[in-house]
Amino acid sequence: MGKAQFRFQMYKDLQKKIPAIYAEFQKAAKSLNITDDEKMNIGLTGAISGCPALLREDVTQAMEKLSRKVVPLAILVDQIRELVKSVYGDEYDACPVSTCEAALWVAFDCLCAPPLSGRGDNYRARYIAPYERHLHHQGSYGRPFPPKYKDIFADRGSTAGEIGFVGKRQVNLDVVYVPLVGARYDIHGIKYHPAVLLKNVDPDASIKVIEEHAERHAMMLSGFSSLGYDTPGYGYGVKDKNGAPKLQTHLARLAQKYNVPYIVDNAWAIPFAGADIRKMGADLVLYSMDKASGSPTSGLIIGKEEPLVLIRRALGMHGARWGTTASYGKAAYVTVDPGKEALAGQVAALTVLRDKPEVFLKPLDELHQLVIEEFNRMDERIRKFFTIAKSINSTAVEVNYEDSWEGSDLGIPIFTIEDMYSGSNIFQSGMMQIGIFPTIAYDANIFISLGLGTADEKGGMIEKSMRKAVRGLVMLIEIVCKHAGIL
Repeated sequence: MGKAQFRFQMYKDLQKKIPAIYAEFQKAAKSLNITDDEKMNIGLTGAISGCPALLREDVTQAMEKLSRKVVPLAILVDQIRELVKSVYGDEYDACPVSTCEAALWVAFDCLCAPPLSGRGDNYRARYIAPYERHLHHQGSYGRPFPPKYKDIFADRGSTAGEIGFVGKRQVNLDVVYVPLVGARYDIHGIKYHPAVLLKNVDPDASIKVIEEHAERHAMMLSGFSSLGYDTPGYGYGVKDKNGAPKLQTHLARLAQKYNVPYIVDNAWAIPFAGADIRKMGADLVLYSMDKASGSPTSGLIIGKEEPLVLIRRALGMHGARWGTTASYGKAAYVTVDPGKEALAGQVAALTVLRDKPEVFLKPLDELHQLVIEEFNRMDERIRKFFTIAKSINSTAVEVNYEDSWEGSDLGIPIFTIEDMYSGSNIFQSGMMQIGIFPTIAYDANIFISLGLGTADEKGGMIEKSMRKAVRGLVMLIEIVCKHAGIL
């Protein structure tokens, strides 16, 4: 086949060339000298859902110490609350859960879904979510509106239908998706699906469109939701004078206007040193504590005290029936109880985040410099299209290449989230060919962080391992571009 004229032709040709791409990459990667001990023990990410980050020594020691002590779990929960309040103030509270997805579930059920009990017919409610990346998390707890999005998550779960993503929908709850001004939703990838390209989002113009939708659905409106990230590739590059992404502060203002909650999914992020809920104006910010915060597998909800009362009651943590300030009992969402060891690990991780943020920030600075160095080795014909940004919120380095598609020519191949789930994202599945865990690398946006075999027991970067992983990614991108006819 000659050089592709259309996008789908390029991806169709890449699909045929996958065996040749992987064979060439495996041969080139021999120069990296990845040892047998390193294979599948180092990665480009701090953690993925199926493979948590390795814990620091101080966290494991705290967990081990408490595991042999008699400690009521309500005491550990209160320690987490005290840590959160010591940073954000007494008007904020916290509730630990088993995972960030559990946090999303309980938040939307408690704050956005209509009540189930009492006389009278039930009503429907709707929350608004910008059409952004990772929408199958923060944007999947209602029936999609408008209906053209009703099949948007069909292939994203490992199980289909009622047992997969569709089954997360709350009773009588809808979700309105609003495309962002300046974003592009072009079709890309071997799976050939809309790619969510957000680098040029205009937050001021976008919020006007979102407000129009809010007015249209005002009688049913029950909330707003978005990601909590802070980088250009996620659409949050434009900041206000306080350093908070303008799109988030705009959404917070709208939520306040309509007296509904603004729920922020900040899964891959750190509390305290990262995005500040006070500056953002959100009602709730939800964390996956094992991705960037150095905690064992668990989630954490941080938010204003009023909405946290409902959520803590749902977990049986907000006081016993006879009247107490805290408890650890049974309630609707006791199923997402994080457990003793996770609570102990959260206390240890949050203490370091509050008192010694340099444990996270110094390695991030080193990683940022390393990524710049390795991408500077890339062929200049494609290197010029890559934008590299540091995210304190996520303790990650973002690499974005949307700019390669600005002109009329075909750009650097973009693989979508559908490619990730189907195994046809070459930038992810390709890294596995040389024994390196991949990272989030779809929609022309790559997030690189420490954690999987690239950080020592104290959280410091293991430069040799990290450099091999990043250099391997650069190699793979160049090889794919060559086979795509871009180089």
